[in-house]
Amino acid sequence: MPEHPVPASFGHDTMEVSLTVNGYVVSVVTDVRVSLADVLRRDLKLTGTHLGCEHGSCGACTVIVDGEAVRSCLMLAVQADGCAVETVEGLSDSDALGPLQQAFADNHAVQCGFCTSGFLMSLTARLREGPLTSEAQAREALSGNICRCTGYVGLVDALLSLPAEAVGGAQ
Repeated sequence: MPEHPVPASFGHDTMEVSLTVNGYVVSVVTDVRVSLADVLRRDLKLTGTHLGCEHGSCGACTVIVDGEAVRSCLMLAVQADGCAVETVEGLSDSDALGPLQQAFADNHAVQCGFCTSGFLMSLTARLREGPLTSEAQAREALSGNICRCTGYVGLVDALLSLPAEAVGGAQ
């Protein structure tokens, strides 16, 4: 039986993806089947985006794409081509913590920290819609992310401690 050489690109279609990540325009060539989370972590070295379940259930990989919180493990990098992506590394433009990050620290809302970046990104997107003024609103805002370490009390306290002026822009 004659051998048929397999092209090097067989099954490995690639595409150049251009993104604006935390205000910087970047381009990467990636396999079309690679998730946005993997491109952020592997190619761009933005390891604050964590991969937990890789099924979109836990929320650890949440980033903001064009103003919307998305599970980066479920979004292909090629789907984000031309989009603005915000990661936890972009929450503060200095060495100081942003207001939401500071509220987490002040209210002991972090234990092991694995889920923290996903919570911060989900909540940043939600807080841009307006402040959370009740425990019920805070718990609803937290409901899309899973923390296996805490009882969520510190997270709720952190959200309710935010001054209204901290809501709206980058947290």
